[in-house]
Amino acid sequence: MAVVTTGTGTATRQARGGRSFARRLVHLNWFGGTAGWLWLVIVLIPLYWIVVTSFKAQSAYFTQNPFALPTAPTFDNYKLVIESDFPRYFLNSVIVTAGTIIPAVAISFMAAYAIVRGAGSRFLAGINGLFLMGLAIPLQATIIPVYLLIIRMQLYDSLLAIILPSIAFSIPLSVLVLTNFIRDVPKELFESMRVDGATEWGMLRSLAYPLTRPALVTVSIYNGLAVWNGFLLPLILTQSPDKRTLPLALWTFQGQYSVNVPAVLASVVLTTLPIVILYAIGRRQLLSGLTAGFSR
Repeated sequence: MAVVTTGTGTATRQARGGRSFARRLVHLNWFGGTAGWLWLVIVLIPLYWIVVTSFKAQSAYFTQNPFALPTAPTFDNYKLVIESDFPRYFLNSVIVTAGTIIPAVAISFMAAYAIVRGAGSRFLAGINGLFLMGLAIPLQATIIPVYLLIIRMQLYDSLLAIILPSIAFSIPLSVLVLTNFIRDVPKELFESMRVDGATEWGMLRSLAYPLTRPALVTVSIYNGLAVWNGFLLPLILTQSPDKRTLPLALWTFQGQYSVNVPAVLASVVLTTLPIVILYAIGRRQLLSGLTAGFSR
């Protein structure tokens, strides 16, 4: 009798498991999953074309199927890019990006801390309002005043002419994000450190910084992408070939009547590699910073 009961119980559990699995299948978001896979294909096709074309000769680019693998892969395009002063352009982009992100994030972090800790101050509230107003002003609307200021400061045709406006346009969004993160830190932690004799600088360094590190990584990568891919400021504020950044240097492979497309795409691949590496290193903190606002 026990054996029969055990067999019946096993069959019952299997039936319940089958019904539970069927209910999960019914409740799956088939539309969302299909749309996600479709979007993945849409994104991967241009990436595949860029990488494949960068290994084709310029003559083969016009005769072969654009999506076909190269019959005779060549690194001549990458060699041409590297020999066309690519290291100088790459170094300029690194200097501009690092020179923008480090001071912009540092200033934004200290400003966000001051805004949160001085919540009752009208002056700091007005400063926060100015930062928020900065989000509504696009770069294109201020390019002429920025150009005139750079001329008056005698910084035209220098990397500093790109760095200073980039810092200014990176601060508003960074302050907004960091303010929301610091505001979520419990006030009791600050008060306990204050009782222990910690100064504001000590609390900024020992408490606010570790707890907001994901947000710092998030704003650094976001602003770094914008500065690294920036084209308008280098175009307007520089003139000499040795001051070009990577996006502006793509013009090197454009002739009067034709464009060396495989060489341009090889340059795009080399330009994108540092960003991919940076994302691979900081992807965990980036994702935690992006999702923290939804989980709190």
